[in-house]
Amino acid sequence: MGRIKQTYLKRVAKNLLAVYPDAFTPDFENNKKKVQELTTVQSKSIRNKIAGYLCRVMRQKEVLPD
Repeated sequence: MGRIKQTYLKRVAKNLLAVYPDAFTPDFENNKKKVQELTTVQSKSIRNKIAGYLCRVMRQKEVLPD
């Protein structure tokens, strides 16, 4: 089993997806830059965790589109 992400990471990621649905892709580097631009997150590790969760969500949407 994988690691469980914290609730606040998921909340921020879901809010970003709701407001900017076309800004994110399954590419981690792209998501990392976008999270830096679109949020006020100061911590590099928190930014990376949010970007990683967004990658996971975007990959799941590719496999199982709504």
